[in-house]
Amino acid sequence: MRTPYGVECQYFYGDYRRGRKHEECRLIGSAPKPHHWTPDLCKTCPVPGILLANACPNMELRPQVTRGFLGFMRRVQVSAYCRKVRQDVSEPHIGCGECHTLPEIFIKNSK
Repeated sequence: MRTPYGVECQYFYGDYRRGRKHEECRLIGSAPKPHHWTPDLCKTCPVPGILLANACPNMELRPQVTRGFLGFMRRVQVSAYCRKVRQDVSEPHIGCGECHTLPEIFIKNSK
């Protein structure tokens, strides 16, 4: 579903039927304040970019809403964990490097 800022995200849900305006992020969930989700977080959220770059089914995203300098500018920071190799992923856009290795044809031609 499209976020309020026009980016496609599988974790965003909006119910607008019959005059309703219910929006939620199913990845962040219903965390207590000040770490709760609000629609303005979708503007700078890295999750849609990560999902577009890496669709690994073994990668588990762990979001955290943080505050910037002096408590202003709340942002979503994402860490990732690979369930297959059971380790943290340093770069979620790329992945762990173990789940999706390059085919042999690319390895032979690069030498």
